[in-house]
Amino acid sequence: MTAPLTPPHQPSSDDVPNDQTPGMWPPPYPFAKDTAAGADDGDVATEVRQGAVVLLAVAISGVALGLLWLWLAPRIPLVSDGKAVFLKDTEGEAAVGADGTFMLLALAFGVVSALVVFLVLRRGGIGVVLGLALGGLLGAVLGWGTGTLLGPTHDVVAHARAVGPGVTFDGPLKLQAFGALLAWPIAAMVVHTAVTALFGPRDPEPEWDLSPYGPPPPPPGDNRP
Repeated sequence: MTAPLTPPHQPSSDDVPNDQTPGMWPPPYPFAKDTAAGADDGDVATEVRQGAVVLLAVAISGVALGLLWLWLAPRIPLVSDGKAVFLKDTEGEAAVGADGTFMLLALAFGVVSALVVFLVLRRGGIGVVLGLALGGLLGAVLGWGTGTLLGPTHDVVAHARAVGPGVTFDGPLKLQAFGALLAWPIAAMVVHTAVTALFGPRDPEPEWDLSPYGPPPPPPGDNRP
């Protein structure tokens, strides 16, 4: 007479957590959702702070743009006959040259600011890109205002009376093509996106750690010990 074979241990309801279904493999991580949500919140807060710092730093550098524009832009010579003010060189292209100088400087500032931000942060992200774009636009506006404010006076009539008839004087520094204000943010976004795609860190592939739960059960029909 032989003893009945002892059936294998069957998991009871006490062995299975409440949020798992018997037979599921691998069992879900009970705190995975909360942990991921906390990490996402931290990443968003860090990205917002970095974007704000980038925006402020890039915008302030617009003062340097204005000073360089004032220094490098060609002057517009004017002359007065005592009654009216005229262009001394009617065929001159100084006004166009001022716009071109501003655009070239803005493009250079956009490239440099994008490279500096990438070298400092070594990452991309929507916050950094928005900070570059908005900071570049504010910097261009600030540079435009700095150049026109520190340049020759805009009161041409008073200036002509002060220097006297027949004396050549410089006209005010103006920006005729306001589309040049977009050169900085566009260049910054394009360059930063390109260098991030080429040299930025790659996101690691997710890895599943099943060690707390032991090896997976053998497939049905496997009689290996």
